[in-house]
Amino acid sequence: MSRILVIEDESAIRRVLVKILSEENENYKVEEAEDGLMGLETIKKDDFDLVLCDIKMPKMDGVEVLEAVRKIKPEIPFIMISGHGDLDTAVNTMRIGAFDYISKPPDLNRLLTTVRNALDRKELVVENKILKKKVSKNYEMIGESKEISVIKEMIEKVAPTDARVLITGSNGTGKELVAHWIHEKSERNAHPLIEVNCAAIPSELIESELFGHVKGAFTSAVKDRAGKFEAANNGTIFLDEIGDMSLSAQAKVLRALQENKISRVGSDKDIKVDVRVVAATNKNLKKEIEDGRFREDLYHRLAVILIKVPALNERRDDIPLLIKHFSEKIASEHGSAPKAFSSKAVSLLKGYDWTGNIRELRNVVERLIILGGNEVTEEDVKLFASK
Repeated sequence: MSRILVIEDESAIRRVLVKILSEENENYKVEEAEDGLMGLETIKKDDFDLVLCDIKMPKMDGVEVLEAVRKIKPEIPFIMISGHGDLDTAVNTMRIGAFDYISKPPDLNRLLTTVRNALDRKELVVENKILKKKVSKNYEMIGESKEISVIKEMIEKVAPTDARVLITGSNGTGKELVAHWIHEKSERNAHPLIEVNCAAIPSELIESELFGHVKGAFTSAVKDRAGKFEAANNGTIFLDEIGDMSLSAQAKVLRALQENKISRVGSDKDIKVDVRVVAATNKNLKKEIEDGRFREDLYHRLAVILIKVPALNERRDDIPLLIKHFSEKIASEHGSAPKAFSSKAVSLLKGYDWTGNIRELRNVVERLIILGGNEVTEEDVKLFASK
């Protein structure tokens, strides 16, 4: 059930908006407030998924309401309602943080489309906030080796800027962890970090996933849908495995980086976006460029800062710390006490060839905890962690 609040001092327009929205979708619960002050008090008391707010009202105008709510509940999207003379003000409210605006008298199709898009955006933001609470524990950067120390220092310097970052490294090295740290330590960390695995999305759907689409753009496009770039507005988008992105999608990403605007599939309307792009790949992009599979101009746009994440074999001194970290984390997940690893067991694991990198080490540690004794010994490693 989506809760929508209509703040409008003209009772006739307020009733029309409430009626339209209530009849449009049985899952819309629509409430109303007759002026800005009442609207603000209502928002303070209850949670809403969307607010439609008139600009010119007695006691407190719509701009003041928007500014006040942005301070206390910034995740609530606002659609401003503008009279003919309020158009410039309505446009300015989008700089403050309004999702969009509609003019009086409201056009039915535009109203309903804007409401659906705003609710879609709110859902993405809420999901991201829930995930963000888990980020610090799930994306800890474990290690004190020289190689990891260099990366941590780079992140401290790069994160506060808006510079684009290209992260390279083999599978399982922790490229997504670096991306999360960059976002968390940036000025954008109050806004979403949206992740897109370019390798996991079919090439025919990647453009819709990134930029959204309009109803009827293709067979299964039954309604307008916002894309990941819109969802990441004012935040960060992490394009993982960007080396697998189609050339047509690469061209659109390049335009987004050059002009800070995107257009949905099936639409020629430009949408302004303010997004920091962090990308990652396990491929040699320069080789991909030579083979005609990756755009050189996009590479240079993305690779303002290059961060290479080392393979685990290149940072073996971190293995004891990683074993301890994974042991504690796995014990917490299983609801049991962490298991100790004998010094000989740790030494044996340090000598292995970790082709699967940190991901492989984590799996081996879990296997040893499940199958080994009260203390994981050298014999347990030889029995259960054979390569």
